[in-house]
Amino acid sequence: MEKILVSRCLLGHPVRYDGGAHGPFDLLQRWQAEGRVVALCPEVAGGLPTPRPAAEIDGGQGGQVLDGQVRVRGIDGEDVTAAFVAGAEQALALVQRHGIRIALLKARSPSCGNLENYDGQFTGTRIPGEGVTAAILRRAGVQVFSEEQLAQALEALACLEQASRDR
Repeated sequence: MEKILVSRCLLGHPVRYDGGAHGPFDLLQRWQAEGRVVALCPEVAGGLPTPRPAAEIDGGQGGQVLDGQVRVRGIDGEDVTAAFVAGAEQALALVQRHGIRIALLKARSPSCGNLENYDGQFTGTRIPGEGVTAAILRRAGVQVFSEEQLAQALEALACLEQASRDR
């Protein structure tokens, strides 16, 4: 049975920067009941408190954070890059430990966003990009989806499990 890395906030855990949560979603509850879910909030795992100041990536590109080219900053100006990278590394360790090939992460998060992010200016401007954790997982070959792509994640899971049965 395939395991899936899931952002804790999508499971209803109050770990978002503002102390809030998203979900739970029926599909995620089903996956939890099946024992598939490995839950993580990379920002909390990296040492940040809840609640915490909103953070954005300068330029919105998590891969550039991993490469040391840009920083993650809180709206208060604090450099929180180290915590974001530490959380991403913990996510990668979980993926490797559990053989995870699919992650379902929070859309537009500076850690977890997989398709778009905020531009780093705290103006609400969205740009194509991904968070730090999404970038490290994608580099490791993990398929990364958001809560806005539940159908695609379910389809990817079915394909992986079918391929395993066919072997």
